[in-house]
Amino acid sequence: MNSTSHSLLDQVRRGPDGLAWQRWHALYEPLIVGWLRKHSLVPADRDDIVQDVLTVVVRRVPEFEHNGRVGAFRNWLKTITINCLREHWKQRDAPLRAAANKTLDDWADDRGSLSQLWDLEHDRHLVQKLLTLLQPEFANDTWQAFQRVVVAGEPAAEVAKRLGITLNAVYIAKSRVLTRLRQEAAGLVDDPQV
Repeated sequence: MNSTSHSLLDQVRRGPDGLAWQRWHALYEPLIVGWLRKHSLVPADRDDIVQDVLTVVVRRVPEFEHNGRVGAFRNWLKTITINCLREHWKQRDAPLRAAANKTLDDWADDRGSLSQLWDLEHDRHLVQKLLTLLQPEFANDTWQAFQRVVVAGEPAAEVAKRLGITLNAVYIAKSRVLTRLRQEAAGLVDDPQV
């Protein structure tokens, strides 16, 4: 059995694997950009902050320890993003800085509405992006069975009939894709919900 971790987080933490970092970047850069759009930044400032966040992640991810906490990586990334934004706002006028810090405080507070929205959007975004990245690993019938049963909520028996496969094949397809999704998402999304 191959003992190599399938978790993207583990691959990124191990070091300079270009493919793992490309996948991580493809997953997270749009999420970070989307959140920075909510903070009244001009595109050039937003791009600079994204680069600052990515630089900190690259430098510090080998030190990251999950410790089994729910949302540990998501919160770690949120904290880095907030700190990079705070640094940006330190250089602005006092009224702008005060308003930005109030928003960032809400985002940093785990019970705050922005923090809860970040958690939800993070997990939803990552699951959808990971599924897109994983799709080529599966045969068309396997993928279609998974999509119809898990994503569309169609009854398994109906999906089996439409695809011309056995009911058991539908359940196996669902299990295989979900297992692979959980492997890839380990440490990034605590319980990937589709």
